[in-house]
Amino acid sequence: MRHNGPMSPLIHPLRAAATAFGLMLLGWLVTLSNPVFAQDFKPVYRCPGPPVLYTDALTLVEARERGCRGIEGAPITIVQTPRAVSKPASGAPSTTSATVPTPVASGRPTERVDPAAQRARDSDARRILGDELRREEERLALLQRDFNNGEPERRGDERNAQKYLDRVAEMKASIARKEADIAAIKREIGKLPQ
Repeated sequence: MRHNGPMSPLIHPLRAAATAFGLMLLGWLVTLSNPVFAQDFKPVYRCPGPPVLYTDALTLVEARERGCRGIEGAPITIVQTPRAVSKPASGAPSTTSATVPTPVASGRPTERVDPAAQRARDSDARRILGDELRREEERLALLQRDFNNGEPERRGDERNAQKYLDRVAEMKASIARKEADIAAIKREIGKLPQ
């Protein structure tokens, strides 16, 4: 039905409200049809007790019975505690005596390491870093030998002088990187207790 005359002043606001409501309804339908938003989000509860429990496995009735409070919008960080390891059959020492959680002023536990275990870790680290240092020094010696004090032998594909100069610059940069790597390894070894 078409109206040729002037429209009533009430029709414009109603039409605008209907259009806005329609757009809002369309937005909700699109949002709810999206699988990310359509998921059944479970509420997370904080339950009291010596170990405070955060869970989403409770129903509303169970949460009320246990005295749990619902948490909305708060980020939750889950920290796993170290698990006790039983003594292996081979007779190796168990790791249960090596780490003991101790409280800190911030409220988060830290691990106190058994001195014997720490010495073993330090010696392993020293051995691994020493092996790496020897490998890097051998590679540096090879690079320096090929570099030949800035005058490496020309290869057959280097008739162009620029190719040769580029290779020399690349070799010089590789030597500098190796020397920096060796210095970093030596610093790490120096940080280890004697």
